[in-house]
Amino acid sequence: MSGKEMSETVPKTMQAAVYRAVDEVRTETIAVPEIGPGEVLVRIDTCGICGTDLKKIHTGSHSAPRVFGHEMAGTIAAIGEGVSGFAVGDRVMAFHHIPCGACFYCRKKTFAQCETYKKVGTTAGLGLAAGGGFAEYIRVMDWIVGDGITPAGLIRVPDDIPFEQAAFIEPVNTCFKAVKLLELEPDDTVLVIGQGSIGIILAALAKQSGATVLTSDMYAERHAVATKFGLEHPLDARGDVVAACKAATDGRGADVALVAVGADALIATAMAAIRPGGRVMLFASTQHGTAPFDPAAVCMDEKTLMGSYSASVAIQQEGIDLVFEGYRSGKLDFTQLISHRFSLTDAAAGIELASHPVADSMKIVLKRSG
Repeated sequence: MSGKEMSETVPKTMQAAVYRAVDEVRTETIAVPEIGPGEVLVRIDTCGICGTDLKKIHTGSHSAPRVFGHEMAGTIAAIGEGVSGFAVGDRVMAFHHIPCGACFYCRKKTFAQCETYKKVGTTAGLGLAAGGGFAEYIRVMDWIVGDGITPAGLIRVPDDIPFEQAAFIEPVNTCFKAVKLLELEPDDTVLVIGQGSIGIILAALAKQSGATVLTSDMYAERHAVATKFGLEHPLDARGDVVAACKAATDGRGADVALVAVGADALIATAMAAIRPGGRVMLFASTQHGTAPFDPAAVCMDEKTLMGSYSASVAIQQEGIDLVFEGYRSGKLDFTQLISHRFSLTDAAAGIELASHPVADSMKIVLKRSG
């Protein structure tokens, strides 16, 4: 290791699930990344497999080799010169994006459009930075670590919070951002299309507003998991979801529809399911394309089509508190969303399952061995 003040015993090599080409990820032995001044080395315990990781793996949008993974938590293994506020052995999670706080987009609180935010600040050291959580160790760069006074992207995890819960901090922030943008009210009816792990998080957070939340999915197994979060209005996605929404709202339609599935055809379904003056929030539409919808529904029926992407530092602490207190109370125990755990050795199998979900698969995570 270079430039470190203090460290635990860190090996020179580690296991990592390396992206080598489109649809090709294989476990390899690579060098543990070196850290510099202001940086931290984190030994990863848990990393979730996110849909954006899968998109990059299967579309070839990013050059190889890289190590993806950004829903991660672990223990500080080494700290670089000048790091304050953190010590070896601290339990942490790391956001892989943190904005500059000063540019036009930051002033407008559109943080995901900040050029600094678009840079990835965590890496396994192979190829360009891409998160790195699909490895045993990651290098956390200085602007993610912060100055130890002003909160940045390296977050302490209390001893009573398991790493598996802490790994949800980043995805919960992204969901919470979308729900906050909707400014839900207790008399609202909200439709959430898709009950994978992200859909359930969106629905559970929407329910906290007091709104009635309808959840749509084709798998009864997923609806069963949703009930653990107090979601009690399941709709069979193979049926007429639009009619069900209208039946639940005296014929009006839902006030809000959250689309948690990246299928363009569902945008029209969501638009049809909401009332005049209602809103559709796109959460999973991260690939460019063309989706038909009725423009008169936007103009004459005054329906709003909107989107939300990535995390927001404006709600960072509020989201962290949700994750920690939600686990302690049992009301938002996100570890219940984990259906499968794979070691780094079997990472390819975990990615394959996440890419082709089945009825009983929810959140898939990779775990460090030993």
